[in-house]
Amino acid sequence: MVTPDPSLSTAFTRAVGVEAPIVQAPIGGLATPELAAAVSEAGALGMLALTWTEVDALLAAVARTRSLTARPFGANLILEWDQTERLAALLDQGVRIISFFWGDPAPHVRACHAADALVLMSVGSVDEARRAVDAGVDIVVAQGWEAGGHVRGEVSTLALVPAVVDAVSPVPVVAAGGIADGRGLAAVLTLGASAAWMGTRFVLASETRPHPVYRDLMLAADASETIHSTLFDGAWPDAPHRTLRNSTVQAWLGAGKPATGSRPGEGEVIARIEDDEIRRYDSASPRDAVEGDVEAMSLWAGQSIGLIGSVESAATIVQRTVAEASEILDGRAWVD
Repeated sequence: MVTPDPSLSTAFTRAVGVEAPIVQAPIGGLATPELAAAVSEAGALGMLALTWTEVDALLAAVARTRSLTARPFGANLILEWDQTERLAALLDQGVRIISFFWGDPAPHVRACHAADALVLMSVGSVDEARRAVDAGVDIVVAQGWEAGGHVRGEVSTLALVPAVVDAVSPVPVVAAGGIADGRGLAAVLTLGASAAWMGTRFVLASETRPHPVYRDLMLAADASETIHSTLFDGAWPDAPHRTLRNSTVQAWLGAGKPATGSRPGEGEVIARIEDDEIRRYDSASPRDAVEGDVEAMSLWAGQSIGLIGSVESAATIVQRTVAEASEILDGRAWVD
């Protein structure tokens, strides 16, 4: 666990009971209990992604995480789908940090607060942040356009975060999008955020299980090799996201960006995971258990990818990020 640094004590760290103002983003099927627990053990906040998880498997994921850490961790649910049953199961199991995305949190806030749970809501605009706070959300996650995976808004992190901070103060704001090291953490804390939300960096943690092909492509990529689109829309239509440019993307661009229904190779099965088929343009995480043409899948990655050059443990990522930010903020280090 990181050594507590008073200069990094924020409204967020005090509210959730952690030492490091860092959140491991809920990176879909890659957000394993092992990753969430390792991040939490390191003094930051680990997160489970449980949007599409059956209740029995959800309960198993919570139990597994709890067997690995007694530290706080949270769970994320995307409100594009009905999450009433999953939320009730999480609260019944004593999960006290609930993160929502992509929808209206208002119908769920009362149940969370009745169970003494904190509610986080990811937003992509100032107006959405205000609506979240009016609904009773405790912590706002301001997600910039640089972020990997599904992206709510169209404003950069640098512009969005201070505007959201000004709009919802004193509600704590967590900054998301483009943050992968201590320089990014120091920057968003300076902008008024209370913590950094890091996803792409934790995809390349040793406790995560991306497919080796996906991992190697990420390690070799830079920011110019990501694209923001709605291309990988299988199971989630019209939801903007950021991925690596791959053969599927290049074929679509080369065909003139045709609409869904007339894209190159549409409907083609390109991979499988257990008994499930993955078709070209599906929204699917390239986990280690996938078999097939992994390179052609939705390779989620944010623009911070160019700042990441190695696979490291979650503890190392948290500890170094905190150390770098501390040095910058107290003037012992300068960024050219």
